[in-house]
Amino acid sequence: MANRRDSRIEPSFEGAPRAKSSEGFSVSEEDRVVPRSRKSTAKGKSAKAKASRRGRGGSRRGLLGIATRLVYWCFVLCIWGGIAAAGIVVYYGAKMPAATTWSIPDRAPNIKIVSVDGGLIANRGMSGGEAVGLHEMSPYIPQAVVAIEDRRFYSHFGIDPIGLSRAMVTNVLGGHFSQGGSTLTQQLAKNLFLTPDRTLERKVQEVLLALWLEHKHSKDQILEMYLNRVYFGSGAYGVEAASRRYFGKSARDVSLSEAALLAGLLKAPSKLSPARDPKAAEERAQLVLAAMREEGKISDKEYKVALSAPATRAPSYWTGSENYVADTVMEELPDLIGDVRGDIIVDTTVDLTLQKLAEQSIRRLIDESGKKLNVTQGALVSIDDSGAVRAMVGGYDYSTSQFDRASEARRQPGSAFKPFVYMAALEAGRTPDSVRNDAPIKIGKWTPDNYGGKYYGKVTLATALAKSLNSVAAQLTMEVGPDAVVEAAHRMGIQSDLQANTSIALGTSEVTPLELTSAYVPFANGGYKPDVHFIRRITTGDGKVLYENSGGSAPRVIKADVVGMMNSMMTGTVEIGTAKKAAFNWPSAGKTGTSQNSRDAWFVGYTANLTTGVWFGNDDGSPMKKVTGGALPAQAWHEFMVAAHEGVPVRPLPGTWKSTPSDTIVPDEIPSADASQPPPAPPAAVGQSQPAAQSQPVAQAPARQVRTTRPAETVDAAGFGMPSDSGETASIKHPVPPGNVGGPTKKRRTSILDILGGG
Repeated sequence: MANRRDSRIEPSFEGAPRAKSSEGFSVSEEDRVVPRSRKSTAKGKSAKAKASRRGRGGSRRGLLGIATRLVYWCFVLCIWGGIAAAGIVVYYGAKMPAATTWSIPDRAPNIKIVSVDGGLIANRGMSGGEAVGLHEMSPYIPQAVVAIEDRRFYSHFGIDPIGLSRAMVTNVLGGHFSQGGSTLTQQLAKNLFLTPDRTLERKVQEVLLALWLEHKHSKDQILEMYLNRVYFGSGAYGVEAASRRYFGKSARDVSLSEAALLAGLLKAPSKLSPARDPKAAEERAQLVLAAMREEGKISDKEYKVALSAPATRAPSYWTGSENYVADTVMEELPDLIGDVRGDIIVDTTVDLTLQKLAEQSIRRLIDESGKKLNVTQGALVSIDDSGAVRAMVGGYDYSTSQFDRASEARRQPGSAFKPFVYMAALEAGRTPDSVRNDAPIKIGKWTPDNYGGKYYGKVTLATALAKSLNSVAAQLTMEVGPDAVVEAAHRMGIQSDLQANTSIALGTSEVTPLELTSAYVPFANGGYKPDVHFIRRITTGDGKVLYENSGGSAPRVIKADVVGMMNSMMTGTVEIGTAKKAAFNWPSAGKTGTSQNSRDAWFVGYTANLTTGVWFGNDDGSPMKKVTGGALPAQAWHEFMVAAHEGVPVRPLPGTWKSTPSDTIVPDEIPSADASQPPPAPPAAVGQSQPAAQSQPVAQAPARQVRTTRPAETVDAAGFGMPSDSGETASIKHPVPPGNVGGPTKKRRTSILDILGGG
């Protein structure tokens, strides 16, 4: 019985959980003789469905749990990230000076250089332009900058989280750094205080400084500081410098299309500069205009008009001859006021109208005749009687060459140097009526021939200077000595070293156009040597005077009677000599000059109002094609002086010397030498200028005729066989100057014949 009880299989009941017996037996559906009813089967299926739904619900609860845990851990990470970021900020912030010591650094000083009538010549200094108030500049400029650089500028607190997030997403998706997300305030902070290095430390400091700027200054103040300091390419810092650089106008007058171009440059100033890539600058400007329209800054009509504006083409460098003046002013400033520590205004002596006229004349003549005559450069200097420089052109185009040929280029003056030879002779007792024999002469191994070998016999010094006869100038140099000529030139204003040799008579020592012109000023003002200057006054922005040229007293360097004689002789150059093309309706005088092979062509002339010197040539010293001082230089001088004297009352030249009447030698009867090509000469010797064909009469030009009661002959004067100025009849030893008059070049002592003759 016991075994049967133990081997019995116990049935399981419906709905009750099946469990294995301790022996591991159980009843399955297949063990039943009668299957369960359909109802029971349906209930089973329902139970399975419920179990399945419970499984799916559990799955959903599992995903929710995972998401919850993910949010949780992200939150935890954010907290720790924030703590780490705060630590970094504290660390790098601790390395900065205390915030109480922070201050806006001074803007780089601007040097505003203005003409005598207040017109702007140039802005110089690190900024290259003066600061302009936000309310003063064109309203399009700040609108364009905000639209393209920081459209939420007026709503953020110095940092733009939205813009920063957008930039991060863009950089991640693009796979490279294309956007920075910096606000205008952050950019200003970087420009004011930091280096451009892309490091974590600099970025942290930039953020801290931006928050400080927003706390200390208004939005408009921040935007104004930014626009006046940011770099716009091509050496221009600030909107004023950029507007002058690219458009030749003030930031106050900038148009919508121009403002869009300026704003577009901020992304890449050097790359997008219209001086480098006008097309790229224009394309970027169009994007700025689209952003302005999108932001509602401009209407559709304004947008279309701005798009139709032509592209800006800026020169590769600052242009305009007035920049030569600005460079000279900048060189003189340290000697006058020392270091420039704040914005200053420099009032110059330059007349901007005359400056433009001079530039136009030089450029027009080179444009018209440059290729034909092989002329590439020209220079002009004009100085008034007080020594104030009224105009100075240092070359054909400042944008292509900043070398100032007016004040820095030393060139041979040729016959333009002869006035100092004749001045030394007059001071030694000669007069314009003194006669010399224009004939072949040999000085050592040097034969200073006239052009074409033409000689005119007995001529007065007045005629010899007007016709620029080389042999007479050489004779006078031997008579008075080269040292006397050098001393006279230096006394008048020449500063360059001069070689005291015989060939100095023909201008073989090099000088600059500025110093040669200044050395003629005493002829124009009655014998006084003023201080040649460009600067009248220097003041600070608030009107404090730092320097003022008081003029002072100019020393007399030449006697009044010698001034009168020199002016009488040099009037002949314009009236009957080599510079007829220079004549106009004012009493004027001057001297042409042409160096050997037409490497240099000069005319320096003057009225009682202005002294102006003009030079043409080539930087490499290559010869021009038969260009003489009486050609292009005289033409440029004429154009400039006519314009400069318009409406100015006519004044006679100083001096009252008059020639002694005579009826035998009339200057007009002696033809002038054709000096289209200067004669052969010793090393660095020079020839003469070709006279022009026509001229206008000069008012009250004195007649220059010579005494004939006792005609001068060729005599042995002081052992040199030179013509004597004695009124006594002298025995003739040589029909022409002797063949060999070499020897030491010492200053000649006045002979008894000179004293007797008053020469």
